[in-house]
Amino acid sequence: MSNSIDDPGHGHSPAAWTTVIIMLVAVTIGTTAFVLDMPWLVWASVVLFVAGLLGGWAMAKAGYGVGGAKTTTKAH
Repeated sequence: MSNSIDDPGHGHSPAAWTTVIIMLVAVTIGTTAFVLDMPWLVWASVVLFVAGLLGGWAMAKAGYGVGGAKTTTKAH
């Protein structure tokens, strides 16, 4: 029996952080726009949200995801 815990690395990559930050900004803008009754900005934030998702996917494919060629693994 081993005492080490295998860390799958969920969220520990530039692609994941970039995706989450863009999506959080989109949700913040969309929520504020909804409260201020600005439908065009709500829909723009939906587009930004999807762009964040696609950007993270593209970064992961480019090697910036977990275990990617352009990332370094750090010991905890």
